Amino acid sequence: MASAPQNRPDIVLIGAGVMSATLGTLLLSLDPGLEITCFETLGACGLESSQAWNNAGTGHAGNCELNYTPQRADGSVDITKALEVNAQFDESRSFWTYLVRSGQISRPEEFIRACPHISFVTGKQDVAFLKARHDAMSAHHCFRAMEYSEDPAVIAQWAPLIMRGRDLRRPVAATRVADGTDIDFGALTRNLFSHMAQSGQTATYYSHKVTEIRREPGDRWHIVARHTKTGETKSVSAGFVFIGAGGAALELLQKANIPEAKAYAGFPVSGQWLRCDAPDIVAQHDAKVYGKAALGSPPMSVPHLDTRTIGAQRHLLFGPYAGFSTKFLKRGSWTDFYRTLNTNNVLPTLQVGKDNLSLVKYLIEEVLQSRGKRFSSLLNFYPAASPHAWKLAIAGQRVQIIKPDGKKRGTLKFGTELVSDADNSLIALLGASPGASVAASVALQIVQTCFSHRMRETEWLRRLHAVFPFYGIDLTIDRNACATSRRETAEALGL
Repeated sequence: MASAPQNRPDIVLIGAGVMSATLGTLLLSLDPGLEITCFETLGACGLESSQAWNNAGTGHAGNCELNYTPQRADGSVDITKALEVNAQFDESRSFWTYLVRSGQISRPEEFIRACPHISFVTGKQDVAFLKARHDAMSAHHCFRAMEYSEDPAVIAQWAPLIMRGRDLRRPVAATRVADGTDIDFGALTRNLFSHMAQSGQTATYYSHKVTEIRREPGDRWHIVARHTKTGETKSVSAGFVFIGAGGAALELLQKANIPEAKAYAGFPVSGQWLRCDAPDIVAQHDAKVYGKAALGSPPMSVPHLDTRTIGAQRHLLFGPYAGFSTKFLKRGSWTDFYRTLNTNNVLPTLQVGKDNLSLVKYLIEEVLQSRGKRFSSLLNFYPAASPHAWKLAIAGQRVQIIKPDGKKRGTLKFGTELVSDADNSLIALLGASPGASVAASVALQIVQTCFSHRMRETEWLRRLHAVFPFYGIDLTIDRNACATSRRETAEALGL
């Protein structure tokens, strides 16, 4: 526990990951007098999806993720989603810059570093797609710095490993954004929770699993959490509740029993990496290189060869290899999926299963594939790779959204979504990618939605402009503001 017990906090955060850390820090920046209580099932913060080995750490900015830029029937490329994610990541950079300048983060290099973002494809059809993608993106000021090449020698300078030993009779192409980032979201989470604890306004109860969420008379929320080792319970009455518990958020949202969430369900997708720690190999690759996902595979399985810096040590990760598990958390239970099924969401869930049989088949095949087949996927990216230098590592669990459509049907969504009750006193974050990269943007959406009554110049609005200097300005439209924002954040964050 981080500070004195609070029985009637203003805010309760459920889950001690990067999302709760970001929202709690933002709220205290806007009102330092708020009392916050956080409950976390595990023994420390940032151990599930926020933990460095459990996510890509890319700092998703739409630079290299090809699934964010679908190709239209006429051959043109739609960059709408990439622009949206790009602007959201700029908000995260602005938030972190504010924390550095206000002294809440003293060493940004502990969680963020510069790392080029590269897209790489082979074959005539995919080369044509990447060229069309670059033409569309580089024409916009947000992606003006994106480079393009079909020259194997240039691509080899950008990312030597992906070209070593490659058959050059097959055409290749790549784009590069040199000022991409690599982020350790676990380190960021620990930093933010540490600072919240020092404020004296936040009590964090680790090893406490929330067992009850119910509405009290007077529109407050009654929260009960049980200590996972001693069985002792802690009860609080909160004015506002945020459920940011990753895969566990759905079950907790169901406990709250709000009509808005009744038919939501979850579709769990597991993942694995191949990991290389050999210094002589790692030293030859300093980039995040994304390719195209296999036909029928989920967006989170887009293959990429990533440089990762975790705890001051560099590694290479390749994957992720997708799979299916009924767990909703990496440290969860095999019964997680079944416990969330009820009379409201079972039909939408069955419908999604029927509509996505090819996806289910793909996930099962991924689980059952041999080590040799798994390694052959790496060889497509790094032809000269040696199997002796790579070992299997388990990635984090992701729970995609099955969203009701009002007709007892469901739609599988691969993004994130905020679900709140009618009076916005309780809100939950469901879904996965781009996740942690846009945490500040999501926190800002929560503040705007759930605390609109405080968004006045005399209250939070002035402070909000201090936290986000370009608040209210669309950086995808204002070229000069975008350039200024990126210059200032790069300087503050050491990029």
